[in-house]
Order: sequence, then structure tokens, then C-alpha cells
Amino acid sequence: MLMCSFGLVPGVLNVLPLNKAMTGGPPAANIMDHVPMVNIMPFGMCICPANPTVAAATAAAMGVLTPMPCIPVTTAPWTPGSPTVMIGNMPALNNTSICMCTWGGVIQITFPGQVTVQEP
Repeated sequence: MLMCSFGLVPGVLNVLPLNKAMTGGPPAANIMDHVPMVNIMPFGMCICPANPTVAAATAAAMGVLTPMPCIPVTTAPWTPGSPTVMIGNMPALNNTSICMCTWGGVIQITFPGQVTVQEP
């Protein structure tokens, strides 16, 4: 489970089994699992004023912040990733990893989806 600082509901991290690494059941994620609408699903409604759709709706509502549907725009990989665990030749995601949305949101992992494997 994921959460964006400007999203109104939790989102989901989908990890495709391309790296063939499993962690207690689900496929393990690395820092390159940041593709919008493939890996990172929407967070309900977006309330970030830097998002053009939110800005337009807010302007139309005479300055009253108007949430609009979230469409994540994550162009950069997760940071920092695990310093010691590699998955598919890339650092694995851990509980300190964050991903930045172009509109200003900070996406964090709130529940890893498994609890049997710990990564530093």
C-alpha cells in the first residue's frame, strides 16, 4: 500500500514479476518500479495546487480548492532504495523509499504487502 501527500486515499504498488524475485509471496520491488498506471495506481482525488487540473478547477470555483482525479506523474525512480539488497541489478525498495510526483506529492510505502522478509 502507498500514500501520496496530496492524495485522498491509499494507492497500490503493482510489481510485475519481471525480476523473478519473490518476498514471502508477492514479487519484490526495486527502485525502477515507478511507472504511473502500471506500478503506481491513482490515489483517489488530488489536492495539489501545482496539478494543472486542480489549479483550473480551483480557478473556476473562484479560488476554492477543488480536488480533481489523481493521475500520478512519476518520472524518476524511487529513492534511496536498499543499500545492500539488489533485485534485477537495482536497489530493492524498503520502508524508507519515496517517489516524487511531478505535481509535488511525496509517495511513501505505508504497508509492504509482506512481513516475512526484512530489507535494510
